[in-house]
Amino acid sequence: MKEQGSQKKVFVSGCYDLLHSGHVEFFRQAAEYGDLYVGIGSDATILGYKHHKTVYSEQERLFMVKSIRYVKDAYINAGSGVMDFIPTVDIVKPDVLIVNEDGGNEDKRRFCEERGIEYVVLQRVPQEGLTARSSTDLKRTASMIPTRLDIAGTWIDQPYVSLYAPGWAITISLEPTFEIRERCGLSTSTRNVIRRVWPYQLPNMDPEMLARLVFCLENHPEREDGIISGAQDAIGICMPGLSRHYYDRHFWPERIESCVDEQVLNWLENHLVMIPMEPRKPGCNVVEGKDITEEKVKALAKAADDCWTAILACDLKGFAAAYKASFDAQVAMFPGMVQGCVNDYIKQYADLVMAYKMPGAGGGGYLACVVEDATQFASKHPEAITLTIRRSGM
Repeated sequence: MKEQGSQKKVFVSGCYDLLHSGHVEFFRQAAEYGDLYVGIGSDATILGYKHHKTVYSEQERLFMVKSIRYVKDAYINAGSGVMDFIPTVDIVKPDVLIVNEDGGNEDKRRFCEERGIEYVVLQRVPQEGLTARSSTDLKRTASMIPTRLDIAGTWIDQPYVSLYAPGWAITISLEPTFEIRERCGLSTSTRNVIRRVWPYQLPNMDPEMLARLVFCLENHPEREDGIISGAQDAIGICMPGLSRHYYDRHFWPERIESCVDEQVLNWLENHLVMIPMEPRKPGCNVVEGKDITEEKVKALAKAADDCWTAILACDLKGFAAAYKASFDAQVAMFPGMVQGCVNDYIKQYADLVMAYKMPGAGGGGYLACVVEDATQFASKHPEAITLTIRRSGM
């Protein structure tokens, strides 16, 4: 038991990469046992032990932890692995080592016995009125990795389509302000690839170079299904704002153009909503029965050109017409995009919106719609999701 009024030295250790209220409450509880010292996992240790880079550098994490009022002092652990804190313990010489219920193990218990250090396990209890937090849950449920919505021209990022005629694909990068469900046309497979490397947010680097890296990560030479994911997924996620990318018989586009004009992005947000549908069913094959011809690909390319022009001009009628023409061209080539529950949703909303399309390969997921006013539409149809376009490169 802790001693009232004692000035014991108390030690805790962790990564503290996604510093949250659960960490602060843990520090508060630990500080009740005495003066609190914190060991922080180094960037190299986290990379070697958890196999991913940190969101915040070790110096940033040291600064943040030291700034918490319950902490007497903090250090970057010089060791490695689960017991990386041993050199820090040799410096601090604590009387008590405290872990939470998820961080305790027999190695730590035996270490404390050998050193004559009291070993205390605290339950993970949130501060009253706050939600329980853990870094694992935050990475799983509150990841800031964006997603993408394809606007027009997509499928042309596949060489077996662009070989009939070159053209642009248009995408927007979306903030994850809503639940991003699997198999729903929002490039969740590419997003999951990103999250394995950068669990919480995109790294601060050139967006086009990042998109190239993500494309290569997803389409490695030994990919089991042998399918090459279109570059529009990686580009749509990694390039902020509105982008178009030009394809001509290759997987990677010849050029990329971006628009981050605030007036244009605000205008798009005010005229786009998504209606959730059932996810694409397992075994659904949207390319079965495809019918790709030069005439159909040229129609797809023209619709994308018209769509880009209308968006930059904030021409709502022109945008809706080109948006619909792009989807019509996609379905003409890939009729499997519209199957199962999709027709029922289209019948339900066709007369309520200006235009609609299936995101991604279709087959389920969402109905992405052009509307007169997104806020008003969502107020009348609570199921509708309004969108936030990502502005920055992070």
